[in-house]
Amino acid sequence: MKPINTQRRRLMQAAAATGLAATGGSALAQVFEFKPHQRYPDPAVQILDPSFAKYRIYSSTVEQVASGMRWAEGPVYFPEGGYLLWSDIPNNRIMKYSERDGSVSVFRANANYANGNARDRQGRLVTCEHSVTRRVTRTERDGSITVLADSFEGKRLNAPNDIVVKSDDSVWFTDPLFGINGEWEGSRAKPEQAGTNVYRIAADGRISAVITDLVNPNGLAFSPDEKHLYVVEWKPTPNRSIWRYDVGADGVSLSNKTKLIDATDQGALDGFRVDRDGNLWCGWGSNGALAAEPVQMNGRAVYPLKGQPEDLDGVRVFSPQGKPLAHIRLPERCANLCFGGPKNNRLYMASSHSIYALYVEAHGAT
Repeated sequence: MKPINTQRRRLMQAAAATGLAATGGSALAQVFEFKPHQRYPDPAVQILDPSFAKYRIYSSTVEQVASGMRWAEGPVYFPEGGYLLWSDIPNNRIMKYSERDGSVSVFRANANYANGNARDRQGRLVTCEHSVTRRVTRTERDGSITVLADSFEGKRLNAPNDIVVKSDDSVWFTDPLFGINGEWEGSRAKPEQAGTNVYRIAADGRISAVITDLVNPNGLAFSPDEKHLYVVEWKPTPNRSIWRYDVGADGVSLSNKTKLIDATDQGALDGFRVDRDGNLWCGWGSNGALAAEPVQMNGRAVYPLKGQPEDLDGVRVFSPQGKPLAHIRLPERCANLCFGGPKNNRLYMASSHSIYALYVEAHGAT
């Protein structure tokens, strides 16, 4: 009998510990086999501009720390406990990886199709419940759930997607349609909002729509000094983009909308984070667009994807001016990422079925 690999064994042990084994292991989905590069420096880290070399650790390689998800999203790191949380949206659960013992477990089942997660300034989990409940919640230290937002102007939110907490304790989140467009990430439903907005929840609980002219806004983040807000627009014309806004002295008003990054190579911009130097580390992969003409495959006319998806999967790093600096190649499309580890210099990448990690000489801005 072929020996089971270490990663799969660890995941099966986690399944048994959390009751998933009772389902016959089906909730684990696909466990993706991964073989890290043996050579230093890791050829998976592709330097596109020499200025990125200072962020590469010569003797660090991409590692796979978990696998078995159906769509990994929304990673967030908790330094007090030394663990990472992330969403597995189609499986309707939030997962946990412990740096202390390497275990993978279910943090929360029946998670209302949680998508984006963040840690607030008091160390509490804030979550975008992407479908069914369609709300933003905070997990208190005693485990109870506080609803921060579930409607705007008397109408239900669409499908809260990604989230960030500002230094003034305000919570900013995007509200596209993805979670109610179909049955994969929740349940299909009709939108009640007239548009797909970016919202701000003030420290006193008041909710305001701060951006109303983007089509399905997705990932968002602030610059280290919080003078700029960056937002991914999922469906502009024709490519996914990151828009930059100036944040006013009041910490609320936005102005000077500027396109900073345009994914012209069929890249699927999604979630991203900003480091202390202001660089943008972006989840990347194929956007699924089809080529204009079919190709012959086994006697059939097949429309392939544009570009080379296997060359797009990973993380693309940009300077604060939008210049490409590096590409971290992964065997799966990366949807979102965060910085973590004891020194805030371990990049965790939520990538389709798996979570990958890479130590770098950059540190998360928050």
